[in-house]
Amino acid sequence: MENQKKFELLAPAGDLEKLKIAVLYGADAVYIGGEAYGLRAKAKNFDLDTMAEGIQFAHDHGVKVYVTANIFAHNPDFEGMAEYFQAVEKIGADALIISDLGVFSVAREAVPNMEIHVSTQANNTNYKSAQMWYRLGARRVVIARELSMGEIRQIRDSIPEDMEIEAFVHGAMCISYSGRCLLSNYLSGRDANKGACAHPCRWKYHLVEETRPGEYMPIEENERGTYIYNSKDLCMIEHIPDLFQAGIYSLKIEGRMKTPFYVGTVVKAYRQAIDDYLTDPKRYEQRLPYYLEEVSKASHREYTTAFYYGKPDGNQQVYTNNSYIREYDFIGMVQEDWDEKTGFAVVEQRNKFSVGEEIEVIPAKGDSFAMVVTQIQNETGENVDSAPHPQEILRVKFDRPVKKFDMLRKMMGNAEEKA
Repeated sequence: MENQKKFELLAPAGDLEKLKIAVLYGADAVYIGGEAYGLRAKAKNFDLDTMAEGIQFAHDHGVKVYVTANIFAHNPDFEGMAEYFQAVEKIGADALIISDLGVFSVAREAVPNMEIHVSTQANNTNYKSAQMWYRLGARRVVIARELSMGEIRQIRDSIPEDMEIEAFVHGAMCISYSGRCLLSNYLSGRDANKGACAHPCRWKYHLVEETRPGEYMPIEENERGTYIYNSKDLCMIEHIPDLFQAGIYSLKIEGRMKTPFYVGTVVKAYRQAIDDYLTDPKRYEQRLPYYLEEVSKASHREYTTAFYYGKPDGNQQVYTNNSYIREYDFIGMVQEDWDEKTGFAVVEQRNKFSVGEEIEVIPAKGDSFAMVVTQIQNETGENVDSAPHPQEILRVKFDRPVKKFDMLRKMMGNAEEKA
């Protein structure tokens, strides 16, 4: 069966600002977490009032909202769960993302008309499990990251036509099987399967031999040491045709803990790549360097295609450091549209920039453009040379129109930041 619908671009939204950025920069759907039952406990997440506001904003722009409830529940977790699902349904959420069979059963009983997507945490590696989830009432399966293109195609050909496949295509990779990890719980008491992962896969390790306690032996690739569990980031923007041929419908970007700049930059690049491919495959091929350059302007580790083209070898890990590659700084976001008479727009500063510097403007629609900053005014209307104070409200002169939620970036001198 060939999925004839266009791709869905599914974006992360860790808070309301990121949701709005994801929506405006091209997402077809966003996934968010409430204050309970999700696997990103350290994200700001959404209370019900904020969730309702975000859902309304998304729906006003024709975008769907999926709410995560993908913990592996323990007995006390079920208290209040049914009421929570009913509240989420009432404010208009389009689907729940669930991994635990017990949680799934609660949702089916409490909100029988609500769509349920089966999380990648459920280890969806074969068509038999997808068929079973379908019979239980799921209408989408988020496949495990450990599958190749061929395996995904086999699943697509073996499941009902109205069951959708969702797959991660960009972002951080978990070293553990489909993200189910006990390492964090064991080392730090923080349960990754309940949203509190301490990310021990990014730590530096040494060996201790049992007859020599206290004698730490480094695991070295070179004199700087090694990070044996540290995976590269996934990036499939150069392989959109293969994702389509595999029968994947929803292309999922990881990153509810990432910045608005990351969300906007990556979502927009994938939006452009998908639209170009569906409209004119030759244009997509011609613009591949542009898409890759754009996603690389958000902080990232080195890129990999992970399991999509076969089982990974040692080249999918970063052994020498746990740093992000960061070549651009997020310096501001437009708060009020450009005034044609004065040439100024109101900007909220995020990092320092100065008069005379070249910056780039990232509009929600259309290609980015470079400009030199010629004039900055503070809130009192005084001309200033730079904007050094975090989240300072400024008036900046632009030589062409900009709109609210357009973002500003500039190239950095230092290309790496600590993870």
